[in-house]
Amino acid sequence: MQVRVDADLCTGHGRCYALAPDLFGPDDYGHCEVLVAGGVVAGDLADQARAGVENCPERAITIES
Repeated sequence: MQVRVDADLCTGHGRCYALAPDLFGPDDYGHCEVLVAGGVVAGDLADQARAGVENCPERAITIES
């Protein structure tokens, strides 16, 4: 699966990188960025990706199969 962050929607609440620090992190402005090259995740990181999607108030994080 591949996880993506829509930079236009993200306002930097930080829930994603608080809940899934192995997958998400803040950029220079506090907005979410995916830490895994290409955003391709599996296993435990897939669970973290789902947590990010479920907890993003702006719905800026999406998963594609």
